Amino acid sequence: MIKFVLMVNQQGQTRLSKYYEPVELSKRAALEAVAVRCCLSRGKHQCSFVEYKDFKLVYRQYAALYVVVGVTDSENELSIYELIQNFVEVLDKYFSRVVSSSIMFNLDSVHIILDEMIQNGHIVETNKSRILAPLTAIDKMADG
Repeated sequence: MIKFVLMVNQQGQTRLSKYYEPVELSKRAALEAVAVRCCLSRGKHQCSFVEYKDFKLVYRQYAALYVVVGVTDSENELSIYELIQNFVEVLDKYFSRVVSSSIMFNLDSVHIILDEMIQNGHIVETNKSRILAPLTAIDKMADG
């Protein structure tokens, strides 16, 4: 099961956080700081799977952004790695080019994309067209 999804820049600043398990607000900042520090401190030649406390971190770097996913020990790391790839491809298809500013200024759209892909910590959709269908409809209504 997926516990959380984070998108951070190279300075470790959180651009997006989505939790699928309840975590107190006071503990979220500390959890994010430790998870991000753990991933950013690793070299490019090291594995993208890290065990931390009672869960695993699966992360991937895209240009200046890192996508970090916290999962339970029983979750398949490679499927989550593919989920990250698919998530970034969907973002790239929608925004034309994924950069930190497009995430920050369109946070609602990014959350809609994540909600279409993951519900209650489980992957429910991977088809790019189906994931983008609600946003396409919203954009058509806004334009029309």
